[in-house]
Parts: sequence; C-alpha cells; structure tokens
Amino acid sequence: MRSEFLNTSVIMKTAIHPETYRLVAFKDMSNGDVFITRSCATTKETITVDGVEYPVVKVEISNTSHPFYTGKTKIVDTAGRVDQFYQRYKSRKK
Repeated sequence: MRSEFLNTSVIMKTAIHPETYRLVAFKDMSNGDVFITRSCATTKETITVDGVEYPVVKVEISNTSHPFYTGKTKIVDTAGRVDQFYQRYKSRKK
C-alpha cells in the first residue's frame, strides 16, 4: 500500500456541501410513511416529526410502498387510469 493511505490524520475538505444541504423529511403519499435524511431538495412545506420541524418533500412511492421491496402486487392508480381501462374493456370479457 502507498504511504498516503496509511496516514490517519488526513484533513477533510471544508465547505464542500451546498448551503441547502440539510435534514429533510420525505413523505410517501401512498401510505403516509415519513423518513428523514439529508438532501438539497427545495420545498416550501414543512412537517413536524417527533417535535422537530423539517422541510417536507412528497413522493408518490418509496421503499415502504414499492412492490419490489414489499413483495406485494399493487396497482398504482394515478388519475383513475385503471378504472378508465376497465370501463372501456369490461364488455370484452372472454
């Protein structure tokens, strides 16, 4: 190994993150689950979680509601498209 990798007193760069890099709450709108992580995402809304106020970013699907992670099959219906499909083709049952 090279000697610079063995040195444990490496000084980290300061001020490399943007000023908007902060804790943000992401809210899954399909099941209401909220998780907090760091992000630069811009938002005007806030939410209170455990007595602390965070900016909130609303997402339609996350790991708590996505079929790949949950193992459950789920039809995500946006603007009634699935219902429109069933209405259009209900008379064509085999």
